[in-house]
Parts: sequence; structure tokens; C-alpha cells
Amino acid sequence: MPLLYHNNNSISNITSFPQVPSGNPVLLSTATASGSSSISFTSGIDSTYDVYQFEFNSIHPSASGRFTFQCSTNGGSSYGVTATTTFFRAYHDESDTASALEYDGGGDQAQSTSFVNITDILGTDNDLSTSGNLYLFSPSSNTYVKHFISTTNCMQYNPFSIQVNSAGYFNDGANDIDAVQFKMSSGNIDAGTIKMYGIKA
Repeated sequence: MPLLYHNNNSISNITSFPQVPSGNPVLLSTATASGSSSISFTSGIDSTYDVYQFEFNSIHPSASGRFTFQCSTNGGSSYGVTATTTFFRAYHDESDTASALEYDGGGDQAQSTSFVNITDILGTDNDLSTSGNLYLFSPSSNTYVKHFISTTNCMQYNPFSIQVNSAGYFNDGANDIDAVQFKMSSGNIDAGTIKMYGIKA
């Protein structure tokens, strides 16, 4: 069987691809919600890691709304770093009567200090929740804006499966992002867990 090559090297000799983070995720912190108005990570976000990964599992709200996040440059004393984001979704209902892939202008923002939407609107039925992940890149850079990418899926009332892809940047090249907060746009986070990992590029 012939060998495959990448950049004139045998695949067997390649140790890493530069465009992909090569380090294994290191678990830094775990938070469990129980009627929580918000969940904040105020330590461990520094220059140690190039990428911070947040994984949320079975987030269940107390009131109908979106799952959101924002960042801080002062250790969590305040949250509201100016952000520009994009938001699109794919959905399909259980009865196979409705489906779409669409840009959602109601989910994004332009140069706003509001909390950033990373899910569609969640309901409060007992079996409804959302899970997904968020990547925050180079939060300690003092040169570049701070990019993020998020992918979530929720079971919504009706019921629908809705995947949301949200991405954007926090428009602050001079200051470190050193804290991240998650909350619902309305009500509390009744249940669910969020884990924070560090990844070295």
C-alpha cells in the first residue's frame, strides 16, 4: 500500500499539524448549577494556556430564554467586554414537518457589551436542556482581539432539535480577559455542569 505524504514528509514522521492545538485538554475547574443566577470562572484564565475550552452538559433553565456568556478584564468585578458576533442555526422537529439552516440576526450583536447568545431560546419542560462547548482563544494577548467559537444543541419545546453555531471576537487587544461568566437571558440555571479546560497550542 503506498504511503501518503504531507508537506513532503511521510505521515509516520509527522508529530503535529500547526493549525490544530496539539496539547491535550487539562481540566482546570468544574461548576455545578443548582438554581444559580450565574456561573463564573474567575481564576485560572491566564497566559498558561493558549486556548480555554468550556464544556456544558444538560443545562436546564428556570425560565424560557437563551444561554449566554460574557467576559471580564478585571477579574470578574464586571462583565461587558465589547463584542461583535455572528449566529446561525439548524433545526429539525420530531414530527419531521419543519427544518431549516439559517442565519439568525436576532441572535448576533455588533459592538455590544451585552451577554453573548450561544443557544436558541430554551423552554422549561422537565426534559429540556442544552449541551455544547465554547473555545476562547488567546485571552491573555495584549496585541490581538480575543476570538471565540461555540457550538451547542438544545431540545426545544414543540419539540425541536436546534444546533446553534455562534462565533465572534471581543474587541479589546490591550487587556487580558481573565474571567468568564455564563447565565440565562432570563431566570436561573436550574441544573447542569460546566467544565473549563486549558489547551496548549
